[in-house]
Parts: sequence; C-alpha cells; structure tokens
Amino acid sequence: MQQVSGDGQADLTELWHQHWPHCPPVGYKLRDPYKDVWVRFHSLPESKRYAQDESEYAVVLERYNTVLDELFAGTEVYVITPLWTAEADIPSPQPATGYWQSLLVQDDPDPEFRTYCHLFATRQPWQRGCIDELLRDIADDKVGGVLITDTQMQRIHHPYDGGADVFLTTSKERDRMRDRHAEWLSRHPLGF
Repeated sequence: MQQVSGDGQADLTELWHQHWPHCPPVGYKLRDPYKDVWVRFHSLPESKRYAQDESEYAVVLERYNTVLDELFAGTEVYVITPLWTAEADIPSPQPATGYWQSLLVQDDPDPEFRTYCHLFATRQPWQRGCIDELLRDIADDKVGGVLITDTQMQRIHHPYDGGADVFLTTSKERDRMRDRHAEWLSRHPLGF
C-alpha cells in the first residue's frame, strides 16, 4: 500500500478535475451531477440495510467485491477515506494513509456549523477481499464517505451502509453493469 504525497496529491487533484469537474471528491455529492453514469446497488436482498448475522455479511461482501472486481481486477486502485471535522486544520494524529486535500463541505457564517472533509488516499493493487475489513465497517456505518477508484479516476465505487453508488465512464457501460446485477437494484423509480 502506497501513501499519496507531494506531487501525487497534485496529480490526484488534476485527475479528479479531468473526470469529475462538477463535484468535489465527496461521495454523496456525485449522484446529482453524474446521474447519467450512476447506478446504485443494494447490499442485501429486498433493500435490507444492515446485516444481522455472518451469512448476511457474506452477501454484503460478495456484492461489494463482485462489483469491485468488475471495475478494478488486475489493476491498482486508490482507496480514499475522509475524516470529517469542524476544524479546517487536519487533526492530529492523522490517519495512517497519505493526506490528499481538505474541503469545506458545509459553509456557514457560524464557524461551529462548518464541516470540513479531510481526504486521505492510498494506492494499492486491487485484490478481491483486500479491503473487506473496511467494507464491513462501512456496512455497519462505522466508516462513511469512502471512494475507491482506478488510478486514472475514471470509475468510482462509493460503498455506504446499505449498498454502493457506482460511477462509470459512459451511460452504456453503466447500463451493462446495471443489467448484470438487476436483482441488486432498488425498486424505487429513481434508483435510490
């Protein structure tokens, strides 16, 4: 696992702006400007949000890893994790991953109500199961806002407690992936 630092930070920022210029690297903000390449998969049958036993955790991890394999098998990925604070300064001690950037996500005249997102990135080879511990924490809502992307930042997997938002390069690619996993889709008319 490589930490991103120095020129790598600038490279990540440039790649992000090339592919996702209408949104900061914050998972929940991507859906609206990129709905033409977005699909949401639910982690459990019948859109159940949380696993209650090991057999359900196995389903959650299988679904996450199946999509991640389709996106990233045989490549390297960036795993981008956020740290949310009310402070502009990066808290100490910092997470073990490489610092990328900080964003003011919620601006407010009252500093007490401002929210900052400090992003940390690591680069690693994608291997099925390599981030299962993180994915399980996400499924349990212990961690949120993680983005997993290829090293060119063309495809994004944004897991959350209950599923994953996936952003692809074209609507055709999105449709093919959506159709392969139609049983994992929401019944909501807008795909939520």
